[in-house]
Order: sequence, then C-alpha cells, then structure tokens
Amino acid sequence: MKNRDTFSGYHPIINFFYFCLVIGFSMFLMHPVCLIISLFCSVYYYISLNSAKSFGVLAKFALPMLLFTAIINPAFNHRGTVILCYLPTGNPLTLESILYGIAAGVMLVSVVLWFGCYTAVMSSDKFIYLFGKIIPSLSLTISMILRFVPRFKQQFESVKEAQAGIGRDVTSGSLLKRLKYALNCLSIMVTWSLENAIDTADSMKCRGYGLKGRTAYSNYKFCEKDKSCLIWLCFCLVYLLSGIVSGNLYWRYFPSIIGVTAEPLSISFLLIYFLMCLTPIVINKREDIKWKFLESKI
Repeated sequence: MKNRDTFSGYHPIINFFYFCLVIGFSMFLMHPVCLIISLFCSVYYYISLNSAKSFGVLAKFALPMLLFTAIINPAFNHRGTVILCYLPTGNPLTLESILYGIAAGVMLVSVVLWFGCYTAVMSSDKFIYLFGKIIPSLSLTISMILRFVPRFKQQFESVKEAQAGIGRDVTSGSLLKRLKYALNCLSIMVTWSLENAIDTADSMKCRGYGLKGRTAYSNYKFCEKDKSCLIWLCFCLVYLLSGIVSGNLYWRYFPSIIGVTAEPLSISFLLIYFLMCLTPIVINKREDIKWKFLESKI
C-alpha cells in the first residue's frame, strides 16, 4: 500500500517543474556532495512513496547497477594520473577512473529513482492536463509510455496466474516446457499491448481529443501553497545556475581530480541543493506534524 503523499496534491505544474529540476541537476552536477545528496533524497522519497517494503526491491536493482557501472568504467577508461596497477591487458588502472565509475553509478541510480518518483506523483491525467492542448498527440503518447511498465507488469502477473491455472506454470517442469510457457505468456502480452494501444487511440479519437476548441474537465487549481512552492523552486533554479556559472559547484575527474572544496559560498549552494531535493519530504513531514497536532486537539 502506498503512503499518503502531500506533494502529489500540489498543482501539476509544480510537480513537473520540481522533477525537471532534480532530474536535470542530478544528471549534470557531478560534485561528490551533490551526488550523495541526490542519491539520499531520491532513495528516501522513493521509499516514502512506495512503502518500506520497496527497500528490498530497491537494493536488488540499485546495488547491482551501481557496482556494474563502478566496475565497467575502469575496464574501458584508463585516463588519470594516479596509476594503481596494470591490468592483464597492459592498460593502467587509475584512481580517477574508479572514482568516476562510482560517481557515474550513483548518478545513474539517482536519476532512475527520481524517474520512479516521477511516475508515482505525475499521473497520466496531470501530464495530459499540462501538455494536452500544446502537443496533444505527443502528450498522449508519452502518457501511455509512462504508464505502460506498471500496467504491463500487473497484466503479466494476471496472465501468468491464468496460465498456471490451466497447467502452464512457468516455474515448474522441464527447461523446455518452462521456456515454451514463458514464450506463450510473452505472445499473449504482446497481443494485449497492441490491442490496448489501438483501443486507446480509437477511444481518444472518438472523444475528439486534440481537436481545436475542445474543452476538458480538470480539478486542478493554482492555490497559495502552489505559488509559494513555485517561488521557492524558481529561487533554487536561479541560485544553483549561478553556482554552476560561477564555478562554485565545479568538479572534474580527468585527467586529475580537481574541484571546489568546503568554502562558505560553495557550502551555501550545496545547502540550497539539499533543501531543494528535500522539498517534497519536508512538505510531507510538515503535513504529518500538522495532522498529528490536530488529532491531539480532538
């Protein structure tokens, strides 16, 4: 069961703007502190959205992805000035390539987790509300793509259970039988996906989706809390961009590791980045405290 998320109740433009910021900065800020902040906040928010049980699933995919990226980079990237040893192929193993591989792995995991949070917060209705009039066809296509994976997974479980009920269990029997049953499930899922896409397209066409002058109902209102959050996010955007331009968030790994250390101005940029990533978490915690206080008054 998913936890209650107050940030999801904000206006869709706030949700979309926030994820554009955190995903964009997570991809381009390679400062070690920024990477740690992004990873910590994305893990915390992802677990708060999907309950504590998701931590096990998270560890199964995040750790292997992080380790794979950290290992594969030094095997192909041999740049750097600090040589630790030489590989059997004769290529050097450098400290910079190892650290860059770890940084790239942390960045990749953080971005994937932020996208996981995005799919939980930004529903297809919100996305179509924002872009349905501007790019109707593309917005519908993107909306279908974003919701395809969870729906595919849910439908696959139903198909697998139905096939097991008629003696075609993919987890039992010989290897050849299990492969045959798995291919049969895959064939059913492909057919279901194509039929579902065609039905959705026909349904939206019959409803006049994308036609000029067509109106659509929406229950989203831009409130005072949305205005305050938008001002805060705009401030974070401007402040962090100024930090990037001024070089206070600079960090490089090749050919040698050089970056901005703990200086008062650079610390202020890191603090703002940390607070920006924590924005939905702080909003949820504040709402929980307010709710508990109101309960105590009853």
